[in-house]
Amino acid sequence: MPTLPYRKARKNQSLRVLHVAAEVFPFIKTGGLADVAAALPQALTKSGCDVQLLLPGLPPILEALQSPRKLAEFGPVFGAGSVRLLRGTLPGLDVGVVVIDSPWLYGRGGGPYLDDHGMEWSDNLQRFALLGWTAAHLASGEFGGRWLPDVVHAHDWHAALACCYLKAHPGSCARSVFTVHNLAYQGIFPSHDFPLLGLPQHFIRPYGELEFHGELSFMKGGLTSATRITTVSPSYAREITTAEFGCNLEGVVSLRAEALSGILNGIDTRIWDPAIDQALTSKYSLNDLSGKRECKLALQREFGLDTQADAPLVGVVSRMSSQKGLDLLCDALPQALQSGMQLVLLGSGEQSLQDAFLAAAAANPRQIGIRIGYDEQLAHRIIAGSDVIAVPSRFEPCGLTQLYGMRYGTLPLVRRVGGLADTVDAEVGFSFLEPESSLADALERMIDTYHNAPGRWQAMRRCGMQRDFSWSEAARRYSELYRQIVDD
Repeated sequence: MPTLPYRKARKNQSLRVLHVAAEVFPFIKTGGLADVAAALPQALTKSGCDVQLLLPGLPPILEALQSPRKLAEFGPVFGAGSVRLLRGTLPGLDVGVVVIDSPWLYGRGGGPYLDDHGMEWSDNLQRFALLGWTAAHLASGEFGGRWLPDVVHAHDWHAALACCYLKAHPGSCARSVFTVHNLAYQGIFPSHDFPLLGLPQHFIRPYGELEFHGELSFMKGGLTSATRITTVSPSYAREITTAEFGCNLEGVVSLRAEALSGILNGIDTRIWDPAIDQALTSKYSLNDLSGKRECKLALQREFGLDTQADAPLVGVVSRMSSQKGLDLLCDALPQALQSGMQLVLLGSGEQSLQDAFLAAAAANPRQIGIRIGYDEQLAHRIIAGSDVIAVPSRFEPCGLTQLYGMRYGTLPLVRRVGGLADTVDAEVGFSFLEPESSLADALERMIDTYHNAPGRWQAMRRCGMQRDFSWSEAARRYSELYRQIVDD
């Protein structure tokens, strides 16, 4: 594999930033990472940065790429044959896009990380090593072209090796930022695959950048190699230095505490706006909330629930996993249903949870509605039509669902962890701390407020709708971070 050539740093010009991610909304989405990869680069452009986005050539991305032109062709690398870099645009994204066209590694069905049977692709190491390797070589000028980034911003473990390749070949002047979206997903691979990466041997030696309990971890590589590390909320940045939330990497994170900061995610207010949302039955705004009642009645009809305007309707849009605390919600349902609460849920995940919620819906068909899978338009209708959006996560790096809820006048009910603690207070929603004991109490408080304190309910709804969760503040803070590391 070619090494990185030296280039001189640019000064007194707009910062050029290359964002590197494995997914981007609306083309490939498994979670909030896709929303961030779409919205943050565009917000940074408005703040004065010159931004481009590097993506793997997964079929939906290649099919949507407009005006593609070949930037480079090389190979074989990472077990693939010829690889092309295509530069173009994607509909709805106001930034330049570079796509890695490697049919052998990316041209397949299934998801970006798992096949149709829910199993990890056996060559994920090579697939995401190519993503990081390409980012580092783009930053070096290896592939020609005059656009050379000052900062490579890698998102989550899939892009983490960009930081490692830059560190291994320090002739490049580009600095790196590594954002942890969820420390629990770490990109763990057998150590005997290390030679495939083409990195110096010290990366896999005991206590090396990638070595992790006898295996290799892409996540650890990003944490140890990046110039700066960020998480998607301030509270999560503190939490991952502890054993409770550190996923066995708390020691690594603590050693880099001076390079770590938390910057709260935003939401794309052009997409999430009840006044213009085409997915809704009836649009509404802070100044005219009448349409929200119509959205609730339409949602009850869509899920086959009793069409009761005075029944507190709780919505859930989530992966069905213990991390998301949905087992806690399932356990708390009997008491809440006796109080007249209704529930609609959209998601998929652990089979035991799916079965439990489907059984609850079968036993209470006029109070519980379940959809297994994911539907972006239905997610919008649930968030608009519900009175409450529940996010009872055991841990939550940031969470966007509670932000969407507040934007739509839907009160969040959350556990006080991570970004949920940073965004939801008593003026806008309901919260609890101890997962095993207090979710039921929080539901009881919510139902009591709904029925007995309508004035307070409306004040909380309006307070949430007035809060600014756009990307402008996050973009400002990231711009400052980029400038700081480039000027150091």
